[in-house]
Amino acid sequence: MKALKYALLSTALAVAMSGMLVWNARAAQSASADGSTRGKWRERVKEELNLTDNQVAQIKAQLQSERGILLVVMKRMHEAQAGLRAEIQRPGATDASVRAAAARVSAVESDLAVERLRLYEKISPILTPDQRAKLAHMQEGIDELVGHALERAGSKHSDK
Repeated sequence: MKALKYALLSTALAVAMSGMLVWNARAAQSASADGSTRGKWRERVKEELNLTDNQVAQIKAQLQSERGILLVVMKRMHEAQAGLRAEIQRPGATDASVRAAAARVSAVESDLAVERLRLYEKISPILTPDQRAKLAHMQEGIDELVGHALERAGSKHSDK
């Protein structure tokens, strides 16, 4: 499940200029029962980018128009990752069988990248150049945060 959450978060962040799929996909996976995480994330992005109500409505409309496709691809991703996990744990699994299962995950990731491109092409024009720059900066910050976490994990491992 952690791998699915990470994949969804990565996907959402990479939806690039929208920034909005983050709170749609990630919040759907980790929101508390009252949905407060989703609302907080949405408000933070809206505030950070200084989105107008009109921009929010336009972005929501674009996300809604792609929702069906995204759900299908995310379901395929979950199934492919579950298949990979099952293959890894299967008695008698081989390098070749695991590579084949991983290739199925990779194929779905490619499909998801294409969907991210489509969303980017629809949502990017809604944002101002300044908002796109702010979003890029936010994404760089997330990349930096992940990089630091990986460095810390690596240094903890080498200390043992």
